[in-house]
Amino acid sequence: MPCQLCDRDVPILTEHHLVPRQHTKRKKLDPGETIDICPACHRQIHVLFDNRRLAEELNTVDRLKSNPEMAKFLAWVRKQNPDRKVSVKR
Repeated sequence: MPCQLCDRDVPILTEHHLVPRQHTKRKKLDPGETIDICPACHRQIHVLFDNRRLAEELNTVDRLKSNPEMAKFLAWVRKQNPDRKVSVKR
């Protein structure tokens, strides 16, 4: 199954909450929708954006993909070997 952001077929996918659990757990709300993404995309999301911004602005796949910073990363990561770990810079 490919990553829902970069579309690479990677050996392992991780579950990303579109609305961070930090914003739903304390209020005992439904954690909401999750997406399956590769570890590189997951790390990059949390490097670029804080939980508040993820909850309020970037809470759909389309919004994540269309964000200029994330779009630049996605264009780069699509060219990387899906069987190798991708380094993410803070």
